[in-house]
Amino acid sequence: MTPTTATAPRHVAVIGGGVTGLTVAYDLTRPAAAGRCAVTVFEGAPYLGGLAAGFKGRATWEWPLEHFYHHLFLSDKAMLALLDEIGFAHALKTYRPTTAIHSQGRNYPLDSVSRVLRFPLIPFVDRVRMGMVIGYLRYHPARPWREFDGIVADAWLRKWMGTRAYQAAWEFQLQGKFGDAYREVNLAWFWARVAARTTQLAYFDGGFQAFVEALAARVRAQGGALQTNAPVQAIQPAPGGGYLVQAGGSAAEHFDAVLSTTSPQLMQRLAPALPADYLGQLARLKSMGAVVLTVALDRKLTENMYWISLPKSEGIPFLALVEHTNMIDPARYGGDHLLYLGDYLPADHRYFDMSAEAITDEFAPYLQRFNPAFERSWITGAWLHRARYAQPVPPVGYARMIPDVRTPLPGLYFASMSQVYPWDRGTNYAVEMGRKVAQMMLADAG
Repeated sequence: MTPTTATAPRHVAVIGGGVTGLTVAYDLTRPAAAGRCAVTVFEGAPYLGGLAAGFKGRATWEWPLEHFYHHLFLSDKAMLALLDEIGFAHALKTYRPTTAIHSQGRNYPLDSVSRVLRFPLIPFVDRVRMGMVIGYLRYHPARPWREFDGIVADAWLRKWMGTRAYQAAWEFQLQGKFGDAYREVNLAWFWARVAARTTQLAYFDGGFQAFVEALAARVRAQGGALQTNAPVQAIQPAPGGGYLVQAGGSAAEHFDAVLSTTSPQLMQRLAPALPADYLGQLARLKSMGAVVLTVALDRKLTENMYWISLPKSEGIPFLALVEHTNMIDPARYGGDHLLYLGDYLPADHRYFDMSAEAITDEFAPYLQRFNPAFERSWITGAWLHRARYAQPVPPVGYARMIPDVRTPLPGLYFASMSQVYPWDRGTNYAVEMGRKVAQMMLADAG
C-alpha cells in the first residue's frame, strides 16, 4: 500500500458502531494518529453501541437500560484504561451484588469460597475438590490457555471436579450457553471465564449508553463521521485499489481501507470477493443467538439476588434471571423494578419469531418459583430484544480456526467477538480488540 501523507489522509470505513467499531474510530482519529485517517462509521441500527446499547422503556426512566444485561469486572483493564483516556472513569461505580444458582427450587449463592464450602447439594469432599480445581485454573502461573485449547472442558471438568460437583454447579451453565454444542467447548474458554472475572462488579452512572455516547462524542470531536440507519449492503474491491462500500441505499463510496465488525455470517455476504479459504473459515465459526425479555415489576421479585443461573433441568424456559434493580437503585427507572429473563439459543429457535407479549405469557408463570407471592399483575411492562449473533462457540482447536483480522484482501479487515478468544465476549474485550486493530491499521498505512 502507498504510504499516506498529512495532506492525503487514508479514508477508512468502519462497519458496525458497537464498542469495537467506536474504539477503532477513536484510535484512528485521535491526535496520536497525526491526521493519517479520515474515518466514517456505518451502523445499521438507529443507535450506536451494538449489544451494549440501551433503551428508555418509559419517559419516567432517568437512565437508559441495556438491551442485553451488562456489567464490568474490576479486572477489565482495557476498558478502565480507555475510560481514563476519555475522561469518563468518574461515571463507573462498583457494587458487590449477590449471585446464585437455582437448584431444586432454591437459590444457592456461590459467589465466595465460604458459600461454596457450605453448598449442601454437593458432598463436602466434592466441594473441596471443586474449589481446588477452580483455584488451579484461576491462579495457574503459566496461564496455559493454548494447552487448554486442545482439551474438552466437559470431560476434563467432570474428571477432576467429580461428576457430582460438575453437574451441580457447572454443567448446566455450559448447556445453557452453548446448547447441544456444549460438549465440544474447550477448556481454554472455561479457564478464561474463571481466571479473569471478579465477584465485585462495576456499572456506569447513566448505563452503558452513557459510555457509548461519551466515546462517540470523542470520535466526532476528533473529526470522525458516525452514520446510523446506514446498513452496509456490499464491500467491493474498487478498480485501482481500495473498496467501494454501499450503505443505506446511498451511492457507493470509495475507501482506502475497510474494517468490518459484523458477524462472520454477514461478512461472508458483504465481501464475496474474499478468497474461498477465508470464506470457509468464516462459515465454520459457530455461534448462539440471545433472546432477552426485560420486565418491569411494581415491586421486588427477590429480596437481594442480582443474578440467578438456572439449570434447564428445573424446567424453566430461560437461562438467567438478572434482577438489575437489586444492584442499581430503581429510582433511576421511575421506581420500576427491572428483571432480565435471558437465554442463549440457536438462531432458528422459535423465540426469534415470537412477540414480546407471547414470550411474556410463556415466561411469567415461572417467576412464582422465585417468589411464591408473585402475580401476573405485578408486571407493568415488557420489552423484548434479540440478537442472532451473540455468543461464539469455541470447540477444541478453536485457536487454529479463528480467521486473521487482516483478510487476504489488502486493506480489508475483519474483527468480531469470535476473535477475542480465549476471552469471552464482552465490552472489555471489544475495547481491547479495537485498540489492537487500530494499531494494525495504522502500521499497515505506513
